[in-house]
Amino acid sequence: DESIRELVVYTLKSQGMDAKGFERPSLFWKELEKEVPALILLDIMLPEEDGISILRKLRTRPDTRKIPVIMLTAKGTEYDVVMGLDSGADDYIPKPFRMMELISRIKARLRRAEDKGAEEYHLENLYLCPGRHIVTVDQEPVNLTLKEYEMLVLLLKNSGMVLSRTQLLNQIWGYE
Repeated sequence: DESIRELVVYTLKSQGMDAKGFERPSLFWKELEKEVPALILLDIMLPEEDGISILRKLRTRPDTRKIPVIMLTAKGTEYDVVMGLDSGADDYIPKPFRMMELISRIKARLRRAEDKGAEEYHLENLYLCPGRHIVTVDQEPVNLTLKEYEMLVLLLKNSGMVLSRTQLLNQIWGYE
């Protein structure tokens, strides 16, 4: 719903969070190719594609598998909540919801994600946090393809070591 989406985005931005809202799943998927978010708020009843199928796709992709997802939806029966959580959601908030509670739940999920992603790499002006899928140079975000990102993580994790072509192919592309 446009009014709810705009209210949520406005509220998150007013709390100092970078937030984007998408009218249709196709717009979300396009943006996801450019930038991997720290957290996703997802409705179930959407045009083009339902939220549960989006959630399942997110959980199968290596670059989005561990991103916290909070379902924010009008479907609030026990069955719907269980379906959402069993499909991979980290939290489930039925509408109508209280905005301050939503902010607190988002902050809690982001804290847990940061704890899991405590591993960080600093190399001169390069910063990489694999747990949150963040890469910056001179504190500016860097957009990488999935393979570029995986290569950078592998090289930083093995800093000071020589990796053979075979090792790179095996670990990045899964060639045996």
